[in-house]
Amino acid sequence: MRIRLHAPDEVRRRELTAMLEASGHTLADAAPDVELCDMEPGIAVPGEAEAPVIVLTNRMPPGDPPAGILGREVSARQLDLAVRAVAAGLLVRVPGLAGSPGFGAAPGFAAADDAPPLTPRETEILTLVGEGMSNKAVARRLGISIHTVKFHLEALFAKLDATSRAEAVAKGLRGGILEI
Repeated sequence: MRIRLHAPDEVRRRELTAMLEASGHTLADAAPDVELCDMEPGIAVPGEAEAPVIVLTNRMPPGDPPAGILGREVSARQLDLAVRAVAAGLLVRVPGLAGSPGFGAAPGFAAADDAPPLTPRETEILTLVGEGMSNKAVARRLGISIHTVKFHLEALFAKLDATSRAEAVAKGLRGGILEI
């Protein structure tokens, strides 16, 4: 992939360049496949970009979210996967960014501070439902009763304001609870 790198700090620029080149990417000023922005405090995301933008930051950038948002402590493997995903038209998000109420929230999905968080078991059940498993298969996989699966599903439907399994999974994907 051809990457246009925006990194004001020269040391950080060399570090990111090495990570990108080790993964087989090249830096380019013209016709990039992806724009990568290392955002230090006070640095803004480029207003207009030729390609999808990935931002490396520890705080949620203001305005419309870019195609990719990762923490600044990103590994070479994570960066490579994010570049490839964003170039393919996917959105990439890291959970739990500082200063990001409602981060990952999409229309119809409550902000993180407004919605009660799903329990680890509810998240696990939603993930299995998203894989297409029936209540009976989920119960077998987790070693719990079907009644318990139904109980957890009802709780997460209420938390996600969903009326069906498909709607719950869709809201989980849009809200960053589930990942593809």
